[in-house]
Amino acid sequence: MKPVLFLIVCLVCSSTYGQEYRQLVNEANEKYLGKEYKKSVELYKRAFAKEQKNRTDFYNAGCSAALAGDGTLALSWLNQAFDNGYVNIRHMKSDSDLNSLHKTQGWKSLVATMQTKVDRLEAEYDKPLQAKLLAIYDDDQKDRQRIDGLGKKYGYNSKEVDKLWKTIAYKDSVNLLSVKAILDQYGWVGEDKVGPQANTTLFLVIQHADLATQQTYLPMMRKAVTDKKAEPSALALLEDRVALGEKRRQTYGSQIGEDSTGTAYVLPLADPDNVDKRRAEVGLDPLADYVKHWGIKWDVDEYKKQLPAIEKREGIK
Repeated sequence: MKPVLFLIVCLVCSSTYGQEYRQLVNEANEKYLGKEYKKSVELYKRAFAKEQKNRTDFYNAGCSAALAGDGTLALSWLNQAFDNGYVNIRHMKSDSDLNSLHKTQGWKSLVATMQTKVDRLEAEYDKPLQAKLLAIYDDDQKDRQRIDGLGKKYGYNSKEVDKLWKTIAYKDSVNLLSVKAILDQYGWVGEDKVGPQANTTLFLVIQHADLATQQTYLPMMRKAVTDKKAEPSALALLEDRVALGEKRRQTYGSQIGEDSTGTAYVLPLADPDNVDKRRAEVGLDPLADYVKHWGIKWDVDEYKKQLPAIEKREGIK
């Protein structure tokens, strides 16, 4: 019996260890968003003392370190991001968080090393298709990134914001035609054919589409996740959108609503008690951390009390 008990103890410790790591990373991200870069760096240090394998976390930590003025640490973390599989050189070179590193020899060395690997990977890419998807990605994101700034300046219900949303809607319709043609011809192409950012374009455009289109391509994305050509975390968001569109409860709590007073809330959610277990299975952070971005304090017991009223408001039975 002792070996079995030992195994159980180790599994519990490992699970707790992972939770502590993710909590520290979430706190580090919050400090980054609050422009408290030195505090963000310290939290990342504590996190990496527990685990060192997530390329995205290393990259984000590198950004915090660069903004905190610690170029040496920033380059060290960026190199570890690369060692763990980060190859999105297009994004890295354009990321303003890293501008302070551009004249250093360490940066030039990292970019050169990464470019060599990217060139080797891209030798197998469909370059014309990649270029088309990257152009759509830029078109999809460029105006959306302006919404928050305009909203803070003129108000989110202002004519300036309304005009920008109309522009976005028009571009979405054009981009959707292109992406549907790609999906119908090639299927859900993975990173191995077009690279990570171009691959993400497929999800972005479909999630911004109408319900009928989302329903049409949801099975294709499910298969893409099974084939490791799409991320489970991205699929979770599309699953939630489709569920709510079909007047069903969402599964992962990714979709947020807003009442007449401007107060944000989690749209109807199935089995709220176990949502974090489901989120963890697809690589999403705990719901309490996710909803902080909307000023929501997650209280599952309180949410269950409010759920009937939320469902009535959203027309979900």
